Amino acid sequence: MDKLHAMEVFVRVVETGALTRAADSLRIPKATASTLIQKLEAHLGVKLINRTTRQLSVTPDGFAYYERCLAILAEVREAEESLARQHGTPSGRLRVNVPTLMARSVFVPALPDFFARYPDIELALASSERRADLIEEGIDCAVWSGEIEESAYVARRVGFLYFATCAAPSYLAAHGQPAHPDDLRHHRCINRFSTRTDEVSEWVFTKDGTRVQASFRGHIALDDENSYVAAAEAGLGIARIPAFVLKEAMERGTLELVLGDWFPDPAPLYIVYPRQRHLSRKVRVFVDWVAEMLSNHDGVQLRTTLPRSGT
Repeated sequence: MDKLHAMEVFVRVVETGALTRAADSLRIPKATASTLIQKLEAHLGVKLINRTTRQLSVTPDGFAYYERCLAILAEVREAEESLARQHGTPSGRLRVNVPTLMARSVFVPALPDFFARYPDIELALASSERRADLIEEGIDCAVWSGEIEESAYVARRVGFLYFATCAAPSYLAAHGQPAHPDDLRHHRCINRFSTRTDEVSEWVFTKDGTRVQASFRGHIALDDENSYVAAAEAGLGIARIPAFVLKEAMERGTLELVLGDWFPDPAPLYIVYPRQRHLSRKVRVFVDWVAEMLSNHDGVQLRTTLPRSGT
């Protein structure tokens, strides 16, 4: 039995709460994970996990062993990475989650620079708007916008996500330009909704300390960011999208900025990773690269310098 591998499997079982999820995240058969746990228990002479047909729970001895395993595995990784720093570059598979539009417009175009620096890292990049359970799903780190309340994660702020209001030229030609957020009551607005709660998001604007917050009628609400931008470009109504996406659309001529003096509240942007895990070198260099890349990205830092239509 490979004790270190068995420890790694045990730690992942405790973190995910299930053999199947642990095995999937480690890309090994469930039967292999189960056998390793059984051999580990036989070797130690104690019960680490109580199993029933419905649930799995960690015994007091198991939890104490789990904490020791975390420390041991962290020391092993630190020793390996210390040698890697001296004799090579960080390597291995890195699982990352990034918001959909940011993955398409910001991360993927910048990846040649990342791979030029770290050619031995294999990146598995998933894009979605949901906040995945990083521990349960075996994700190394993720980029999230908005406030972070989960205490299980370390959150490093890497900037702010600015939004702007826009519409297609065809929509504005037919319905005119709003001059104030209250004018949106007389327009068609493209709304966002949560598939979890079915609630439609409110619109928030600020200008010189004045704040307007309201719900506006619309003929369509979407939860997918790519579809949301496509709906705006199709002329279905007035929308709010990230400033870096609007900048690209304005350069193509598919969208125009409206309410240019009123902006939605920016959302803080974080890169997050599980608190209890040792931060491996491949994760550390990716986190540092993300912070550097976003700080230098004109579109992400953009707010008041959006080009006005016709300029």
